[in-house]
Amino acid sequence: MTPLPRRILYIDDEAGLRRLVQRDLERHGYAVVTAADGPAGVALAAEGGFDAICLDHYMPGQDGLDTLVALRQLAERPPIIYVTGSDEGRIAVAALRAGAADYVIKEAGGDFLLLLRSAIDSAIEREALRRAHDAAEAAVREARDRAEELANQRAMLLREVNHRVSNSLQLIASLTRLQEGAVQDPAARDALAAMRNRIAAVAQVHRRLYTSDDVRSVALDDYLAGLVEEIARSVGGRPIGFEAEPIEVPTDRAVSLGVILTELVTNALKYAYPAGEEGPITVRLERQDDHGLLAVQDRGIGAGAKPSATGTGLGRRIVDSLAQSVGGMVSLTAGPGGTAVSIRFSLA
Repeated sequence: MTPLPRRILYIDDEAGLRRLVQRDLERHGYAVVTAADGPAGVALAAEGGFDAICLDHYMPGQDGLDTLVALRQLAERPPIIYVTGSDEGRIAVAALRAGAADYVIKEAGGDFLLLLRSAIDSAIEREALRRAHDAAEAAVREARDRAEELANQRAMLLREVNHRVSNSLQLIASLTRLQEGAVQDPAARDALAAMRNRIAAVAQVHRRLYTSDDVRSVALDDYLAGLVEEIARSVGGRPIGFEAEPIEVPTDRAVSLGVILTELVTNALKYAYPAGEEGPITVRLERQDDHGLLAVQDRGIGAGAKPSATGTGLGRRIVDSLAQSVGGMVSLTAGPGGTAVSIRFSLA
């Protein structure tokens, strides 16, 4: 398809110059509409459809600067080339400040028409680039706003999911506690209690996630502190020391470390001290370069000191398996001064 000619509005009170400019521009492929004064030019411009407007300064009644102000208030504002005399540099600067795209000095020679065409083409091209830039920026803003909206919706959905998962896990934990009270066998009660603690460890992560603005990570120090308090309450308020440095970890890693902590603390509560005795149990969390260290220590009789207290070994298997899942290594130190079990895990 043949492109439509660029449509130009030329506003000038000099009839001879209007005809000269119109013939020259039309000879070079433009479609030209003329106006003899400012108000008439503004009325034509308001109808729209012009690619550029050429505006003379000296006109009776309403001069070019006043007309320029009126043109800049229209909804559709094509670039405006201001036409002024050779000794009116001050006026040209004022026009540029008022919003003109360019200016051309009106002279009797042929350079005026050449410069006018050049100014028109340059102004139209700059305007096209500006509009393309504005459209691209608008598209980017729209895409960003849409992405933010989708991210917010996703975060709300994840919080709702975590809320429901937390409630479901709490229900399971409550049912396990009821079953625990109905069982007579001590070994079965211990197994149910251990399972209830593992469920509580997972439930607390989800409880923290649905109240958090970031569902991708968990403040491990806060999470483990709450978990230690919950374990202490479940065994009658026995004191459990907790020392921690601030560490952020991904959600799935927090779940694994929470279950590991539950196993280690539960094991220390069951086996570190002879029946009827209580002693200190300390949990420590610290950062070591690109790794974290989680340690549980007691001052009891030492691991393996009483063969009858070794249990089924399920807890140790759970700890070893979950430690591997977080890129961790399990270290155990036991002796007359107590037992310390530490997990060195990756933060990356």
